[in-house]
Amino acid sequence: MFDEADLPRKKSDLLAELAREDLDRLSIAELDERIAALEAETARTRTKRAMAADFRSAADSLFKR
Repeated sequence: MFDEADLPRKKSDLLAELAREDLDRLSIAELDERIAALEAETARTRTKRAMAADFRSAADSLFKR
């Protein structure tokens, strides 16, 4: 049949899992890498949000909402 592990995870599960991760076991270098990765993901998310807002604004203007 299928394995539940193959199913997409809920967004909130990913964030909750990230928040629960034990940071005590990470070295300073690993923490720096984690911070850089999180900052890159934040920038990617902000860019996507800005693009979505621009698209929404254009659609609203088109339909004079």
